[in-house]
Amino acid sequence: MTDTAHRVNIGLPSLRDVPKTDVPQRAADFKTDQEVRWCPGCGDYAILAAVQGFLPELGLKRENIVFVSGIGCSSRFPYYMNTYGMHSIHGRAPAIATGLAASRPDLSVWVVTGDGDALSIGGNHLIHALRRNVNLKILLFNNRIYGLTKGQYSPTSEVGKVTKSTPMGSLDFPFNPVSLALGAEASFVARTLDSDRKHLTSVLRAAAEHEGTALVEIYQNCNIFNDGAFELLKNRDTADDWTIRMTHGQPLTFGSEGEKAVVRDTVTGALTIGEAGADNVVVHDAHAEDPAYAFALSRLSTQDLRYTPMGVFRSATRPTYDAQMKAQLETAAAADTADLGGLLRGNDTWSVG
Repeated sequence: MTDTAHRVNIGLPSLRDVPKTDVPQRAADFKTDQEVRWCPGCGDYAILAAVQGFLPELGLKRENIVFVSGIGCSSRFPYYMNTYGMHSIHGRAPAIATGLAASRPDLSVWVVTGDGDALSIGGNHLIHALRRNVNLKILLFNNRIYGLTKGQYSPTSEVGKVTKSTPMGSLDFPFNPVSLALGAEASFVARTLDSDRKHLTSVLRAAAEHEGTALVEIYQNCNIFNDGAFELLKNRDTADDWTIRMTHGQPLTFGSEGEKAVVRDTVTGALTIGEAGADNVVVHDAHAEDPAYAFALSRLSTQDLRYTPMGVFRSATRPTYDAQMKAQLETAAAADTADLGGLLRGNDTWSVG
């Protein structure tokens, strides 16, 4: 067997192919000896604890898990995970993770990024990873501010946001990361909250089980430069009134008394907010093949966070980039007239015809 043939016959890049461990794991096994250095009270602590507490469920060998980050407060994440990891360059984590996931199907590859890192300098890399459906998981920490550089407005800051770089208020209309991901044909898109450990863990579990690119937007409080940005969804007195919790196969009802619902307009088909008792209450379908439904859900929320859907917007099945690339390589290697190894190692001269 040639080196090339060996490389292309190592199996489909799915979680099932990542080597498992027979030794029971605990959250402590995923903690490093590095001092966790975020600002006291930062939402990143809660996310780190949730990820470390969740990973033992996968039963994967730690040496087959990789966390890749870009630049930002969230990007210190790999230092605190007792796995392999890379603190890479600004905005390029999805590109680096793509190469790793495509060439090493025996790895579980995770990207940790922030709203600035992913949606500003890294926007191009993010959308192409999503459309390609590479088998990796992207955790996008969204605090609606640039925290590492001390409080400038970010691509998700609301219009009128007063910051050090926008003293008269931001003029930019913000990105909706979920809408952006769905527009890029992402096969898995979800949203959760840093302080809701149970919900965060359930979304992480669903993302890990998905074959293909999974993007999870995590609302994360920056208590130094944007404290209280998500208070409407965190405060027990207001959370039920404005949070639309999505569960596949269940009606989209919400409110402190369950009195409100997402309804479908019988004429236009558009999604709006209505009464829970209406006949046209929407039953959530996270597996709809057409992303238009999930996109419509993502547009319900306003910049001030009223009517914010939380949970899995879309979890659809489509071929992964990794598997399709593997199939092409196998086809080329098996062709009678093709010497793929020689081609890759040969001169940069091509004969056509």
